Amino acid sequence: MAPSSKAASFPGSAAQPTEAAARGARSLRQRIDAWFLARRPPSDQITLTQRNVYILPTRAGLMLGITLAVLLLASINYQLNLGYLLTFLLAGCAAVGMQVCHGTLRGLDLHLLPPEPQYAGSAAVLRVVLHNARRSPRFGIGLAVHGLQQRRNKKAASAVPWAWTDVPGQGQSTVEVAFQPPRRGWQAVPALTAETRFPLGTFRVWTVWRPASQVLVYPQPEPHPPPLPAGQPRGGPALASASTQGAGEYDGVRAYRRGDPLKLVVWKKAARAQAAGSQELVSRDAAIAQRHELWLDLASAGLPDAEARLSRLTAWVLQADRLGLDYGLDLGARQLRPAQGEAHRRACLEMLATA
Repeated sequence: MAPSSKAASFPGSAAQPTEAAARGARSLRQRIDAWFLARRPPSDQITLTQRNVYILPTRAGLMLGITLAVLLLASINYQLNLGYLLTFLLAGCAAVGMQVCHGTLRGLDLHLLPPEPQYAGSAAVLRVVLHNARRSPRFGIGLAVHGLQQRRNKKAASAVPWAWTDVPGQGQSTVEVAFQPPRRGWQAVPALTAETRFPLGTFRVWTVWRPASQVLVYPQPEPHPPPLPAGQPRGGPALASASTQGAGEYDGVRAYRRGDPLKLVVWKKAARAQAAGSQELVSRDAAIAQRHELWLDLASAGLPDAEARLSRLTAWVLQADRLGLDYGLDLGARQLRPAQGEAHRRACLEMLATA
């Protein structure tokens, strides 16, 4: 029984050093990447030169080199003139391919466009413009998030999120690269890798680019939020004038008047009226908005978790903006007075993202 128990323990004991070695290799690679990226100044525009473009043979290139060495040794041993011809012909093609591959990236200009804000849980899209100043086109240029392709399984190489493009001579091409922001708020754009293996695939030419831009990540909106909270009464002269203007009108809606904004039209009631054979339109009562102020605050969210409250407030901001309402945002330390429009919506979402 004792020998069998020892034999059963061998696989586990062998697996532990293997896992430890793998973790150590990953840690060493991460340290090298961090040291390498720290030496590169961040910039949203970069010109690729010999100082920031690197080249190494691929697996196919290494196999080609071994094959050429075997052919050369066989030609020397057997004094084969055709063997010499084939060996040096293939070696010349590989040398020319190395020059063409390196020249595909050398001299290329890369420019990152300002990234658009995104919601948490959604992929942020980076738009990179590649400008080619020379007359000849450049083929087979790929961009990806640096380090992401290294964490992929080698067997699933087709799943690597590369974006490939060709750049015409004296022209430009736009490439979109997506990445997943880790959390809400202002997030730094990750480093990008550009590479090519054109024309033979025997050499890999690449560069690492560290942009300086940041992307704003809004809180993720609640999928099915409750209705908007009730507006708070507004006091003072505005309330008296609103009461005078609203006399004789229905509470909340009224008949459509010529010149009313289309966003105030209650289209659901208009659809029902049209189905009944009537062309009557109904608009929301603007006097209600003058008598009440819609404030969105953390207390009205009614949730214990802070991120859940921000998610509900984000959904309410989007809902109030779709309805064309005047709404304000109160987060305690910061406030935004009630207003509406695209600029106000972006300001509220930015406040929620940086809360």
